[in-house]
Amino acid sequence: MGRVEGKVAFITGAARGQGRSHAVRLAQEGADIIAIDACERFEENPYDPATEEDLAETVRQVEALDRRIVASKADVRDFDQVKRAVDEGVAQLGRLDIVCANAGIAGRFNRAEDIPEDEWVNMTDINLNGVWRSCKAAIPHIRAGGNGGSMILTSSDAGLFAFENISHYVSAKHGVVGLMKTLALELAPDMIRVNSVHPTVVDTPMVQNDAIYRLFRPDLENPTKDDFAEGAGAINALPIPWVEAVDISNAVLFLASDEARYITGVPLPVDAGAAVK
Repeated sequence: MGRVEGKVAFITGAARGQGRSHAVRLAQEGADIIAIDACERFEENPYDPATEEDLAETVRQVEALDRRIVASKADVRDFDQVKRAVDEGVAQLGRLDIVCANAGIAGRFNRAEDIPEDEWVNMTDINLNGVWRSCKAAIPHIRAGGNGGSMILTSSDAGLFAFENISHYVSAKHGVVGLMKTLALELAPDMIRVNSVHPTVVDTPMVQNDAIYRLFRPDLENPTKDDFAEGAGAINALPIPWVEAVDISNAVLFLASDEARYITGVPLPVDAGAAVK
């Protein structure tokens, strides 16, 4: 049997990148999936958004594994949308055991005093408040199942230490850790475990775009992915420029499985040693 056989996972930001990878990896190990994504452009994001076609591709890949998936367009800034999606997913799939609160944006890069107020508010509304809304919508269903559960909140190495020019992102991701630890205490009596994952640079569209390339290589007029690799590699202790989405998904799978049945309240770096460098 698979490591999460018979369980149902709710995944936000599931149209592509880490979210799609989590959906596929958990489905490979036996889980059915409730998937949401906003599938819309955020003005301050310097890269193209996921689309409804991307979300449909996630559905295709999960169904190709002979698993069920209930996918819908929903924005984590709107609790009613998130709750509706979770409620409908549980109605169709019968239960909820796992939460992957993964949805997030990168935003534009500015010194703290130069970040427009609306960009600060939107960043925290998605990357922190959206995580809380996702948990809020899911917790009653996990608790009602009476089987315990696992909630994995996506933070970042920027939730463990600081980076210049992204103070709104760093602040939101640090906030996720505080939320994780508090939920771990509040939900422990129900055997619901709560942990966070902290990736370094991940090879997804959120990172592989011109704005990031220029941030890391301001010395070049038109930096490429290969140029970015040189700068990105300086972050990590292991001699690699980035990790793959499946590396994060494998950590999510472990935390979701019974192999981690007594692990809760833990920030888990998946970062090639960046946090200790």
